Parts: sequence; structure tokens; C-alpha cells
Amino acid sequence: MPSPLTPRQILERLVAFPTVSRETNLPLVDWVEEFLNDCGITAHRVWNEERTKASLYAHVGPETPGGVVLSGHTDVVPVEGQDWTSDPWTVTERDGRLYGRGTCDMKGFDALALAAMALAQEQGVKRPLQLALSYDEEVGCLGAPAMIEEMGRRLPKGAAVIVGEPSRMRVVTGHKGGGGYLCRVKGVEVHSSILHRGVNAVMAAARLIDWANRKNAESAAATPTPLAALFDPPWTSVHVGTISGGTAGNITAGSCRFDVGFRAVPGETVEDWAAAFEAEARALEVELKAIRPEAAIELGRLFAYPPLRPEPQGAAEALARRLTGDNGEAVVSYGTEAGQFQAAGYSAVVCGPGDIAQAHQPDEYLEVSEFEAGWSFMQRLVRDLAA
Repeated sequence: MPSPLTPRQILERLVAFPTVSRETNLPLVDWVEEFLNDCGITAHRVWNEERTKASLYAHVGPETPGGVVLSGHTDVVPVEGQDWTSDPWTVTERDGRLYGRGTCDMKGFDALALAAMALAQEQGVKRPLQLALSYDEEVGCLGAPAMIEEMGRRLPKGAAVIVGEPSRMRVVTGHKGGGGYLCRVKGVEVHSSILHRGVNAVMAAARLIDWANRKNAESAAATPTPLAALFDPPWTSVHVGTISGGTAGNITAGSCRFDVGFRAVPGETVEDWAAAFEAEARALEVELKAIRPEAAIELGRLFAYPPLRPEPQGAAEALARRLTGDNGEAVVSYGTEAGQFQAAGYSAVVCGPGDIAQAHQPDEYLEVSEFEAGWSFMQRLVRDLAA
């Protein structure tokens, strides 16, 4: 059956669902499943443990390997505290731009992918087109692995994965891996005049944060590998974005919490960096316990996802370059689910409409011209699969 909606109408429906990562995405998944069903396409869900969220995948075309996977995520970042000039959950067109939360990152691509699935079903394809929509990408690429694993078991394996994160339709062949911890230092409160008898959790946390500073300085001063040199910055970065702790200025802090994250260049692993950080934390904990045995450092792993490595003569790169005409060299420092697909044995690239500079911003927007370029890409892809 032909698609009941245009790509623009699909985008409007997707943006209307406030799928912030902390909330359920099931109303959107329900709608997508119904849309695909109306087009004669069967969708499959992969639930989270609590069954409050789900990824969704689908297949159009012959039950043979060698097709193309269109990969996107359904969650968006919050809008609280941001100064929006229009309703973030309504697509508003102004001056050639489509404003709304997720228009750029990445419901614009999701809408195009859904329209492409409907087009492939309507016109017929000789090689399959598959859809993969995940949850919780924005909080560490948490939802994709189970979906990728199930797709590998239940569907003919695709030859190429196009992850549609905003790249201005450039073909991105590499990105950094990522990982992070939530760290809690447990100190012992005493009056600050006798601080040597207690353990100041804030000051202990500062030592771990300074480890991050020192590692960044060391990495920045080192000569990068040829692959790392493609990135900005051309080294693995360690970042602390939030910290809280302490009770009063004259009490040694009994607790301090902070986050730490790694963005690892291909050729280095998040696991190696995580192990180095854990070793530093354990060594510091020994010092703290020598002062007061009840002191402790607790490390909670938040997420980890692999880098995307450029693939010599990769099928996904070749396909994306043929469809876009882009022959430039592009890598990015942000992470995507492309590395997870690649780790599962798929050939993968990043290529999607929009500019990453607009992602997560108030008045997030996608240029109409980029959306149209993305639809032209999808139409060429369907023709390619039908040839």
C-alpha cells in the first residue's frame, strides 16, 4: 500500500511525541507500528527490562542478505530550562527551517526512513530495506545492542547500515567511542579544624578530577596516530560535567558525587581507559581507608559504546558515497550507534540531514533544504535496491 503520509507529515507526528529519554517512548512506537502496518509492513519490538520502552525493527523486500539498514533513535534531550520561541513539540516552519525538539537529532531522519520503508514496500525492491529505531541513545546508546542482536538472529543480515545522525548528508566514516561513570566518594565528617581526623569527600574527589586534567594534558601533548589525527581533538578526552557534595564550609564533606566520561579515539578502547580510572580510584581509596576505614569510593558504570572505525573498501561507505556524491573525508567526535552495528559485524557509516551544532539546542531546527536532500537520498536508495 502507498504511504498514507508525506515525509513532512510523518515528521510532524514524530515530533509531537515528547520522547525525552527519562520518559517512555511507547506512544511513538505504537504510532510507528500502526503506520508500518498500514503500509503492509510488519514491525517487531525489543523491550527494555521494565517494558516501559522499546526498540523497533522491520524488513521490506526478499528474505535475502545484502540489504540496507536505516538506523535512528527515538529519544530526545529535555527542553526544560531552554528558551524556546515556539512549542518544541510542534514542527514550526520559519525562514526555511523546521523548528522542534528532535527535528535535527534525529526525528528528521526517522521520518525519512519511515517514508523510505513505505516507498520500498509500494514499489518493490530486489534487495531488502530494513529499519532500526532504538531508545535511550541520548543517555549512552543503551537501547541498540539488544535490538542489533535480535536483528542479527531474526533477519537476513544487511550489507550496509546508514546511521542517520546529523552530518549535513556528508559521509562520516569514523567516530569516537564513549563510556562513563557516576562516582560517589564517601567521606567522614569532622570539624574542619581537625580535618586530619576525618576524610573530606570533596577534596578526595578533586584528586580524581585532577587525574582527568592530567590525562588530558598528557594526551594533548603526545603525537597522535594517523587515525587519531583525523579527530578534533585528536586524542581521547576525559570530562567531568557535574559535581555535588558537602554540608558546610567548616565540616569535612561526608559525600561527593560526580560524573566522569571518556571519548576514546579509534585505536584506543574505552575499557582500557575505564580500567586506568578504576585503578586510580582504588589506589586513592586505600589511602582514604588508612585514615578512616569507613571511607569508600563507589563507581557506577553508566554506559559504554565502541568507536566507529573507518572501513577500507567498506560496503556502507561505498553505498553512501554513490548516493550522495560526497567523496570528502569526515570523522566526528560525538558517538553514535554506528560503532555498535560495526562491532556486531555490520558495515556502517553515519549520514543524515541536519547540523550537529543544532542538536540539543533551544529552538533546535532542521533546514528544509537538508530535509529535502535527505528525501532525495532515500528515493535514490530505493531505486538502487530495486535495480
